[in-house]
Amino acid sequence: MNRNTWTLTDGHADLRRPNESRPLDLDARPQRLTLDLARTAMLIIDLQNDFCHAGGWLAGIGVDISPTRAAIDTVSAALPAIRAANIPVVWVNWGNRPDRANLPPGVRHVYDPAGRGTGIGSAATPSSTAVLEAGSWGAAVVDELDVDPGDIRVDKFRMSGFVDTPLDSVLRNLRVDTLLLAGVNADQCVLSTLMDAANIGYDVVLLTDAVATTSPEYCLDATLYNVRQCFGFTAELLELTKVLGG
Repeated sequence: MNRNTWTLTDGHADLRRPNESRPLDLDARPQRLTLDLARTAMLIIDLQNDFCHAGGWLAGIGVDISPTRAAIDTVSAALPAIRAANIPVVWVNWGNRPDRANLPPGVRHVYDPAGRGTGIGSAATPSSTAVLEAGSWGAAVVDELDVDPGDIRVDKFRMSGFVDTPLDSVLRNLRVDTLLLAGVNADQCVLSTLMDAANIGYDVVLLTDAVATTSPEYCLDATLYNVRQCFGFTAELLELTKVLGG
């Protein structure tokens, strides 16, 4: 799906891009929204085995990953309608370089404060050769979610999907202004990505029924408050699919 294109023929280049507008009204907070579907993309963050599967990394170090189930089910139900509406789907998964050359100590410390070798980038886990390594089972999207050949994949290496990745250039090339955000953890990687997106000029909508967190409930409450107060909007993905006719 290439929204950034112009017409080239022998002796003539027409630099005008497609200028279609597809407005859609949606209930949201703190106020109702009108989206332009022609300038909107959906980011699905970290719905992958090491975060969401019973045999993955987080479950293996004792984290209760059951809350992630709701986000997976909602995204799975909504994807056909999202794709039918020609909204680009971008999978932003944590996928470390095998040599971990760009992982600073502060990242390796996450979920391993005592340095026991169980954190991000650790060399061996029950699920894969290394925690969240690109190309491994742990970094793959969970089986319940269908990744279409027309979808876009971006590996990330921090809480934010924008730091040290091509995500921004991909979205600019898609001529996207508005981002719909789903995935886990709502208060960590999803929020970090959303904040960076808002700070560089994207309009952001957190999909409350398509995000989840393994953190305490007050972390999610604070996330929703701050998104509505400081960064953008919240809405429901299944409500969006109803409006789309899905």
